[in-house]
Amino acid sequence: MTKTVLVACGAGIATSTVVCNRVENLIKDNKVDATVIQCKIAEVASRQESADLIVSTTILPTTYKIPALIATSYITGIGMEALDKKILDHLK
Repeated sequence: MTKTVLVACGAGIATSTVVCNRVENLIKDNKVDATVIQCKIAEVASRQESADLIVSTTILPTTYKIPALIATSYITGIGMEALDKKILDHLK
């Protein structure tokens, strides 16, 4: 069954593009059956029903029904492997 990952940032443009590429490469390199959807943080609540994981570049304004990870390490370059592992653990 294909998993769905929401990659969200404040505006849905700049930082989420960086994170989106990283997550897409991660799932491809690890042969995980998953789709990555880039969106604005404001859209996450309405999209969570059809998703398995949220990866956000910004502080989440609320709690969601699905797991959510903050992807700051993909922006700063610190702790990226640990975040890779967390994402993969949620998708397997």
